[in-house]
Amino acid sequence: MNKEQLLQSLQARGFPKKILEAFSKVLREEFIPEEIIDKAYEDTALPIGKGQTISQPYTIAIMLSELDPKTGQKILEVGSGCGYVLALLSEIVGKGGKVFGLEIVKELAEKSKENLHEYKNVRVLHKSGFEGFPDKAPFDRILISAAIREIPEPLISQLKVGGIIVAPKGSRFEQDIIAIKRKSKTEFELLKRIPGFIFVPFVEG
Repeated sequence: MNKEQLLQSLQARGFPKKILEAFSKVLREEFIPEEIIDKAYEDTALPIGKGQTISQPYTIAIMLSELDPKTGQKILEVGSGCGYVLALLSEIVGKGGKVFGLEIVKELAEKSKENLHEYKNVRVLHKSGFEGFPDKAPFDRILISAAIREIPEPLISQLKVGGIIVAPKGSRFEQDIIAIKRKSKTEFELLKRIPGFIFVPFVEG
């Protein structure tokens, strides 16, 4: 599958225009190891080293659709890996938005900083995502890109009222992608639950 075929596949599945445009602009081959460049636009997860993966484009598109990022928003991704999703988010929020990535694997954090050097509205930190990023909170959107059993309380507390958090929640071997909206300081609404996904596990530190 090449890039055009991947885009056509995502378009046929009805994903929003802003997400398709981000996939069109970002070069996936810049975020994967050189030895698997020929697989860059396969609609599958690929290894990026240190036991981690770059997620399947279809899965990313689902998560971004549920996250519903908008121009000018401030967004946090926990478990940002190689930085590919950060790049997609950067394109969606635009120059007026800000995107922050937390990655606990040092080598991946450093590599993603290199991958993202042209993205001026993105900042990557090498740190555990369990405590979030209180210095820049609250966030309009929070994306957790690793499997969790429960969403860490610090992350919930850093979501704005009206904000959305998306995460793969479940056991080690199968998760549901869930989207939760913060309706007030104490009230939350489950917007969506999509079963049948497998992510690498969330690492606390």
